[in-house]
Amino acid sequence: MTAALTIRQVEPADRPAWGDLWRAYLDFYETTLPEQVYDTTFARLLSPDHPDQNGLIALLAGRPVGLVHYIYHAHNWRVEQVCYLQDLYAAPEARGLGVGRALIEAVYARADADGRPTVYWMTQEFNTTARQLYDRIATVTPFIKYSR
Repeated sequence: MTAALTIRQVEPADRPAWGDLWRAYLDFYETTLPEQVYDTTFARLLSPDHPDQNGLIALLAGRPVGLVHYIYHAHNWRVEQVCYLQDLYAAPEARGLGVGRALIEAVYARADADGRPTVYWMTQEFNTTARQLYDRIATVTPFIKYSR
């Protein structure tokens, strides 16, 4: 990881760059969303009315190159809330520089500081490059996701 990499909370001025990064992330998963979802999600990431919905942005030499979204929620098997890391993306030009790892570790640190020691996420089986990182910093579980 380079010393010029910083991770910070998403700020209002990040909207254009954040939108580009999230759109690229969704493109990878062959997903498109209406602009209203972008606007609503970004507003929630900034709003004190949605303290459990959070976003961080990675800056390399001051330029946005990655993002992560994470959500705190109750869990029936735990007293404390848990943290769902929902979206993680590093721009192609920033891959291999520690951006993904730094974003995940930033979520780990924030979740720990906020009393949410369990962090989990999902990825698609074919996402082999990202899974090489995930296998080093987390434990894969045998769960299979179903969706309606």
